[in-house]
Amino acid sequence: MAIELYKWLVIPVFSVSLFATGEKYDLNRAGPSHPLHLATVEIDHNATDKTLEITCKTFWDDFESILTKVNKSRVDLTSDKAIADNNTKIFEYIRSHLQITVDGKPVQMNFVGYEKEDVVVYSYLQVDNISSVKKVAIVNTIMHDMFDDQVEIIHMIVNGNRKSTKLDYPAKNAEFSF
Repeated sequence: MAIELYKWLVIPVFSVSLFATGEKYDLNRAGPSHPLHLATVEIDHNATDKTLEITCKTFWDDFESILTKVNKSRVDLTSDKAIADNNTKIFEYIRSHLQITVDGKPVQMNFVGYEKEDVVVYSYLQVDNISSVKKVAIVNTIMHDMFDDQVEIIHMIVNGNRKSTKLDYPAKNAEFSF
């Protein structure tokens, strides 16, 4: 339930940014991608469950392209037959491009799953045994190996206190203190 709710918190960033360009986005186009290269990562500390709930949001066509490039074989995120294989590929990619340190200690992410909705893919991860959060350091290079104009939006929520930052390629480091 919480994961479902969190994905809606990042939609306005995509919608406003995509349509603010004045460019038209063709959902049926299979060729070169749209003029905007944006990904979001939202990390919410769930104090009750002592977890970090992480949602990564990327444009599905770009994400398929990078997963295909990295794995040297076609990746289809819409295929029901390939869900287990895609879970592995997505997790490996995110794990190698997103590192999180909480209060000076690197954390181990667990993959929950992914879903494709309209033009985006939501990837869900979780970190267990996080009872409190004072400082978070993030290294985020998601899609940096695909685009040199990539923009990363990172949201961090602790005790209802939401902080956000924007990273323009090649920037990859963000820190939050609570």
